[in-house]
Amino acid sequence: MTTAPSPHQPGLRAVAALLVLSGLAIGAQAQSQDAQRLRLRSLASSCAQCHGTDGHAVEGEALIRLAGLPADYTLNQLLAFRTGERKATIMHQITKGYSQDQLESLAKYFATQK
Repeated sequence: MTTAPSPHQPGLRAVAALLVLSGLAIGAQAQSQDAQRLRLRSLASSCAQCHGTDGHAVEGEALIRLAGLPADYTLNQLLAFRTGERKATIMHQITKGYSQDQLESLAKYFATQK
């Protein structure tokens, strides 16, 4: 004995399809955010040799701790190095290798490190 198809089945299929697509979109967004975090962390890792992992410089060393500094302050210092307004042995060369957006992202990243 066969039953007639329910008139609600197409609607259920549409709802199921929407749920699957929503899940895919959320998954893609999470992957995108993970990729952005990883990209930013890799940018910040270039600072680790001198300023310590995630900006936590070794106590007693000459180089400053970047972790927790206000983002505006850090960005202003990075831009001052780039223009030569602030003298340095190497930072003026390093900052020229980053875009404005990258410097802003780094400043924000280190501000969030505690």
